[in-house]
Amino acid sequence: MNPPADAWMPRRESVSEWLDVRGLRLHVRRWPQPGAPRLFLLHGWMDVSASFQFMVDALAGEWDIIAPDLRGFGESAWSADGYLFAHYLADLDALLEAYSPDELACLVGHSLGGNLVCLYAGVRPTRVRALASLDAFGLREARPDEAPGRLEKWLQQLRTPERFRSYPDFPALARQLRLENPRLSPQRAAFLARHLGEEDGLGAVIRAADPAHKHVSPALYRFSEVQAAWRRISAPVLVVLADDAALLERLGLTREEVMMRLASLRNARIETLPDCGHNLHLEQAEALARILEEFFLGLPRGTVHSPYDPAQR
Repeated sequence: MNPPADAWMPRRESVSEWLDVRGLRLHVRRWPQPGAPRLFLLHGWMDVSASFQFMVDALAGEWDIIAPDLRGFGESAWSADGYLFAHYLADLDALLEAYSPDELACLVGHSLGGNLVCLYAGVRPTRVRALASLDAFGLREARPDEAPGRLEKWLQQLRTPERFRSYPDFPALARQLRLENPRLSPQRAAFLARHLGEEDGLGAVIRAADPAHKHVSPALYRFSEVQAAWRRISAPVLVVLADDAALLERLGLTREEVMMRLASLRNARIETLPDCGHNLHLEQAEALARILEEFFLGLPRGTVHSPYDPAQR
């Protein structure tokens, strides 16, 4: 189905590439610029790589940008074994091996993607040149006594196929996206709906993602383990937070808890975007682009293209 004639159109066109990772085919969206500094963009939960389009268009300089659809999202294949955070970590490792085998990586991640790049930079500190985390600060600390109930719920969910809500058409999904992101224009919402949604073959539109993402994780979240990785990060870190606390309330976290967690990051610069919800790359794409470019272009001259020595693994 073709987009409406008055639809918003991107300034920079992306191309699609494909990467096979441990038997799974991942879709990689790329805004290519040979010879330019390379940025890897990792999206959040229930999102896709195309949602970075507005931010990419707002970048003033030239960048070679690589953004995968994480497994089970967008055009990437679904995983029959479910979705553990460690799978995403291994996928990122494979992505860097394929696209930046000889250079340190500059990483940007939103939400799930932000937690991913921070963990990766701690697990492989010699692999990362610099990273930016966008409104990502982990989950509520789980209690040990939650484990039996969580595992029981996970087992039950494996027996019951999940489903996503359906929409009568793409304009209806676009309206829903504007409800979730009030600062998103109708034109941008219409563009985004074409990437976040897909036809279900029955005349309706559903989210372009594996419904199994709605399953609870069988593993408890322990920030102490994450913190141990964060403390190993040696690269410069930019943290950009939204000033809207709605997500914190849903997660059961306070702003004070988040700031205490972020104190575990060495060499971290923390910015807060005003008048902005969790999806800051959608609602404040232009302001975010300026902050990211200032950070990455402010790195010591020549080090954005720093060579990577595989022997450091």
